[in-house]
Amino acid sequence: MTSSPLAPPLTPGSAPTDAPFTVVSTFTLWLWVECHPYLSQASLLSHCRSVGVCMTAYSPLGSGDRPWASADEPRLLDDPKLGAIAEKYQKTAAQVVLRWQVQRGVVCVPKSVTPSRILQNLQVCDFSLSEEDVRQVEALGRGERYIVPAVERDGQRVWRDAEHPHFPFHDAF
Repeated sequence: MTSSPLAPPLTPGSAPTDAPFTVVSTFTLWLWVECHPYLSQASLLSHCRSVGVCMTAYSPLGSGDRPWASADEPRLLDDPKLGAIAEKYQKTAAQVVLRWQVQRGVVCVPKSVTPSRILQNLQVCDFSLSEEDVRQVEALGRGERYIVPAVERDGQRVWRDAEHPHFPFHDAF
C-alpha cells in the first residue's frame, strides 16, 4: 500500500478519509479565460471578484502567432496606442499589457519560448500605469476572441465550431 504525504497511510481493509481536507480552511477557485486588451472580460472579472474566484488570463498578449490568424487581423502588440504607452514608461507593449492585468488583479500566463522575452515578461513590478493609461488600455476593447479558431465562410470570418451544440461562446461570459 502507498500513502500520500497529505493523508494517513492506507492499511488493508481501511478506506480513504477526508483527513487532508480537514486541515484546509480556504479553497481558491480559479477561472482560466482568454483575456487581453481586445477582450478585457470586464463583466466576467467583476463577477469573479463578487464570488471570490481568481481570474487567470491565458493568451494575455493576444497570441499573434496562432496558426489560424488572418493577415488582416489587428495584432495587439502592434497597436499604436499600446506602443505610445510603452514608450512613455520605456517598456515593451507586452510589459504594458501584463502590468495592466496585474493592476486589475488578473493572473497572467503569457507564452514565450524566447529567454529574453520570458525575462521581460517578469519585469512588470517596477512600474505602475497611471489611471489615464489604464483607461486607455481598457478603451482598446473590441470584444474579439482570438483563441477560437475562425474560418472564412461566404466572405466572412466566423468561428469554426459556432454551430456545435456545446459551443460555449454564445453566452455573455
